[in-house]
Amino acid sequence: MRSSTLVTVLVAAVCLGGCSRVYYASMKKIGKEKRDILTSRILDAKRDQEKAKEQIKTTMEAFQDLTGFQGGDLEKVYKKLNGEYEDAADRARQVSKRIDSIEQVSRDLFEEWKNEIASVSDRELKRQSRQMLADTQKRQVVLVKKMREVEARMTPVIKAFHDKVIFLKHNLNARAIASLKKTSMEMDKEVDGLVREIEESVREADAFIATLQTE
Repeated sequence: MRSSTLVTVLVAAVCLGGCSRVYYASMKKIGKEKRDILTSRILDAKRDQEKAKEQIKTTMEAFQDLTGFQGGDLEKVYKKLNGEYEDAADRARQVSKRIDSIEQVSRDLFEEWKNEIASVSDRELKRQSRQMLADTQKRQVVLVKKMREVEARMTPVIKAFHDKVIFLKHNLNARAIASLKKTSMEMDKEVDGLVREIEESVREADAFIATLQTE
């Protein structure tokens, strides 16, 4: 009964906005502090970035398949591209939500950290705690900056896929497809750059998580 009630409280807290006092208090009851929640959300963001990377690569492959169309069911190939594009757009939106959630928990964690330092009377321990807080804040800024760079680079790629899907929807013929072949090569370069950016962000996430686990 007690377990069922706790689950209900957690669900309600998440539905009302996620990082509320009720949510944190509920998580604390199951042994999860803000630091643990932040680590979990960074791991989620890392996984979602990797999923977005793979989906964007798959969408690019579907676009290349269409622009290299050599005959067959053109409508079927187009529908596959459209489906892949929609999945990629969903993945990109999820990445943005994850970054927002990381920033929110970080703010709450750092505020709690500062308040707890204020209650420490030992000068040396207070100094060390302040230094650890400052170091963690700096690393968090670097991580979020890298994730936002991925988000910013992802947006025009998704928009370009959107534009091409709409264009092809209205002009599903050999001439329209031929006109996009050059664009396909340009898009391929953009996607390659985005993939590298995501991989750098994932490595940054791993590094930040490692520091949280050792401090």
